[in-house]
Amino acid sequence: MHLSTVAWITLLAPLVAAALILLVTRTNRAAASGLAILSALIALVGGWTLFLNHAEGIFQGFNWIDFGKDFSIPFALALDPLSRTMLVVVTTISPLVFIYSLGYMKEEEGFWRFFAGLAIFLFSMLGIVLANNLVMMFIFWELVGVSSYILIGHYYGKPSAADAAKQAFLVNRIGDFGFMLGILLFWVATGTFDFSGVNDSAELFKAHPTLLAVSCVLIFCGTVGKSAQLPLHVWLPNSMEGPTPVSSLLHAATMVAAGVYLLARIFPILSASPDACEIVAWTGAITALGAGILATQQDDIKGILAYSTISQLGYMVTGAGLAISAALPMFHLFTHAFFKCLLFLTAGSVILGMHHEQNIWEMGGLRKKMPVTFLTYLCGMLALSGCFFFSGHYSKDLIMACAWEHHRGIFWVVVIAAALTPFYMTRQALVVFFGKPRSEHAEHAHESPLVMIVPLILLAIPAVCAGYGPVEHYFFHSVGSLTEPEVPHFVELVFSAAFVIGILAAFVIYRGAPAKDPIRIPAFHNRFYIDDFYFWIVRVIQGGFAKLCSFIDRWFIDGILVRGSATVVWTIGFALRFLQVGNIQAYALFFAAGVVGLLYLLLTIH
Repeated sequence: MHLSTVAWITLLAPLVAAALILLVTRTNRAAASGLAILSALIALVGGWTLFLNHAEGIFQGFNWIDFGKDFSIPFALALDPLSRTMLVVVTTISPLVFIYSLGYMKEEEGFWRFFAGLAIFLFSMLGIVLANNLVMMFIFWELVGVSSYILIGHYYGKPSAADAAKQAFLVNRIGDFGFMLGILLFWVATGTFDFSGVNDSAELFKAHPTLLAVSCVLIFCGTVGKSAQLPLHVWLPNSMEGPTPVSSLLHAATMVAAGVYLLARIFPILSASPDACEIVAWTGAITALGAGILATQQDDIKGILAYSTISQLGYMVTGAGLAISAALPMFHLFTHAFFKCLLFLTAGSVILGMHHEQNIWEMGGLRKKMPVTFLTYLCGMLALSGCFFFSGHYSKDLIMACAWEHHRGIFWVVVIAAALTPFYMTRQALVVFFGKPRSEHAEHAHESPLVMIVPLILLAIPAVCAGYGPVEHYFFHSVGSLTEPEVPHFVELVFSAAFVIGILAAFVIYRGAPAKDPIRIPAFHNRFYIDDFYFWIVRVIQGGFAKLCSFIDRWFIDGILVRGSATVVWTIGFALRFLQVGNIQAYALFFAAGVVGLLYLLLTIH
């Protein structure tokens, strides 16, 4: 089979599965889940086939829009080391999450709807990965947004879930508006939407640095929304209202990483703009630190991981902003996808064992009741924290080392964020898995079924080894040209100290797994009050403006202009109708009076 055929089958298999689920198997739970899992497995085989065969080039499909040579947008698939890498991430993680969902969603309503949503999402995400131009990427980008809305709002009867879905959809549209403007600016400047054409225009843009910076920053707005960077980060923690497999697949491993993938896609032209790179790097660094701070004071087991995801995405964005190589952010994207997916799935295992309790202060002592979940959680936790010999250590420390070489200010910001990561993860581990059970649910907690445990074990393997030599070599020499930065020995000691200090601080404060948090900082617990500020804007400013518009519409436009003018016309008509008496003598009298009046006026004038 030709590789182009494999690529098209990989893309379209989930779409076909979603259509069959929605049209044929809605009443058959086994068939619905089976079709979704089968499509994910087909995508897995196709993705790895393309990767192992080093598929390269543009696989043409058809012209979606064609106005001749001046304007055409093809629907075509692009395969290169960057897209092949992302393809491996998406297609490897998706079937594991799909299979895990069989156990997690077993007793839930809307079973078929959930798996149809997963299949639509997989199709949309694969479209982002394989798109060969900005317009097609934007279309699939929006389809991912729709999929996210559907899956976050799966429990639509629950007001908080419905609100979270709406918030995710609306906040992402803010970033996507800037993304769309950036696409249009690129087209005006280069005359093409293709990534190859845009990236090859770096020399053209160098003559217009302001246009280049504005275009790149507008494109970056899409990343800020999709990858939950400050100030558009608020939707991601609230999206935890959706089922845990959704949190794992969309909001940890794949969808939120699409923003970073976008930066890697336009990296040649982004790196040509120092001003844009500075904005990107500082946005990522501040997000990494701010989200890390907020994670230290969250009580929801998934909420902690959500802020951790935002923080790690900040590292990836920082790596892109350092303008060294596209391999730098992509390497951390690759390792993070596996260990963060693992952590969310272990959290789901805990939640299921705790009868859907998510507050960590209602847990405790679960390491004995859920040993496999605990051990796999440790693998993900240590990888995320940057422990030696775990995957996260290689990719995250590489970003910090490059920051030392190229931007000392950003270096210290991300190092502080790196110390916070082992702190909040150790805090979570001690409170959830150690000490005594704090509730009846914790007393009767149980290990998850095998269909959920097997994906955890399989994900634990890359969580440990996804950063080892051959993988690192692939990123250094295939995805981009990247060399190991040479940093002083004390800088390496700083990395180690950040890890050790974070863990020791958590042990000192949370040893013995206390019944409640000994530290309570309202500003951190309440998310810097950013959510409250946004709600205030919506309620007071937007709501006040809406009320003003309603007042003007009701009393001025409708009351004066519409009803007022109608009343005047009706009154005049009402008065004039008395002149229409239907009497010939009266009409003659009116006529004579008019003639007399006209003669009087003429005589008066002369």
